[in-house]
Amino acid sequence: MKLPPGFGRKGETRVCKLHKSIYGLKQASRQWFIKLSSALKSAGFHQSWSDYSLFIRNCQGRFTALLVYVDDVILAGNSLDDIVKTKQFLSNCFKLKDMGQLKYFLGIEVARSKKGIALCQRKYALEILEDTGFLGAKPSRFPVDQGLSLTQADGSLLIDPSQYRRLVGRLIYLTITRPDLVYAVHILSQFMDKPRQPHLEAAHKVLRYVKQTPGQGILLPSTGSLELRAFCDADWARCRDTRRSVSGYCMFLGNAPVSWKTKKQNTVARSSAEAEYRSMATACCEITWLRSILRDLNIHHKQPVKLYCDNLAAIHIASNPVFHERTKHIEIDCHVVREKVQRGVIKTAHIRTKEQPADLFTKPVSAAQFKALLGKLSVINIHSNLRGSLEEENPAVSVKERITTS
Repeated sequence: MKLPPGFGRKGETRVCKLHKSIYGLKQASRQWFIKLSSALKSAGFHQSWSDYSLFIRNCQGRFTALLVYVDDVILAGNSLDDIVKTKQFLSNCFKLKDMGQLKYFLGIEVARSKKGIALCQRKYALEILEDTGFLGAKPSRFPVDQGLSLTQADGSLLIDPSQYRRLVGRLIYLTITRPDLVYAVHILSQFMDKPRQPHLEAAHKVLRYVKQTPGQGILLPSTGSLELRAFCDADWARCRDTRRSVSGYCMFLGNAPVSWKTKKQNTVARSSAEAEYRSMATACCEITWLRSILRDLNIHHKQPVKLYCDNLAAIHIASNPVFHERTKHIEIDCHVVREKVQRGVIKTAHIRTKEQPADLFTKPVSAAQFKALLGKLSVINIHSNLRGSLEEENPAVSVKERITTS
């Protein structure tokens, strides 16, 4: 924004004081959220401390939840009357467009059936393939070759690295509903600064896998217990450039995958047990956050969360309060696992390596194991396996709304 001609003297630097936020300014989104949240709080909603974009209202057993992303809103609850009244309230405060039952939200497609809710990003995946020219490419059965090991010095530098950066950035968003791509995209994102030819070829391998399964996503089953389970794993000294280990975890609410992540550890681990223990600490932080989210949603998780790990030494370190030579060098923050175990928040358990679903987030696996672990993660392709079974049904009470400032 510039001052009108003749408003100021030569050599002076003046600014404007805004009485109303203008769309496109840096602080506009903050002012909009303040206005929306104030309106929701006046209607009886309260803001979640775990996720500030989540607003919940619980009145005499009638529960309503409202999730906000800028000016897009998902509304859900167990009382249709409360949902209708909330929409009427919002329409009185803002210009509102009711999109009806939730089918498509921020590139995520939603399909319902008696089996549950399926989430995928088929349209977004096909757009990526079309923009990169891979719609006619030969498909691949898995995203990463089992022996793949990339470094920063492999091959020649790309002449135009912007193409690689744009591709990886779009693949990152695709991992919202594609846990099978998380590890591959994690590897590719490490070379955004100076991408080389082998890195681009590995990205093309991921695209060929997406070509094989563009409609793949996750299934949130409608049946099962509301019990949290966590799986964590680590691959010791996986990075050839820094020799840091890779941590990975996945969380389940019943049989529904609700959270997953792959991340390189901040320090070099001196043993595989230490790497696994650090992975357990990262998973504990996510468990703490998920439990607080569940409390906001009126789900009280009283029993300890089972944390499965395939390393017995790491499990013993978590349950043994004695410091010895193998644990003296481990940072204090990693012992959050031991504290959670003693408080009864988590309960560690051992799982065989071949049955560990978190292996998919830490290392490239064989094609057979990759397929088996996808089944454990409830990853499905509704456009091939369940075609015709995931039809929309009436009882859902979710609403997507588009609201703009009046």
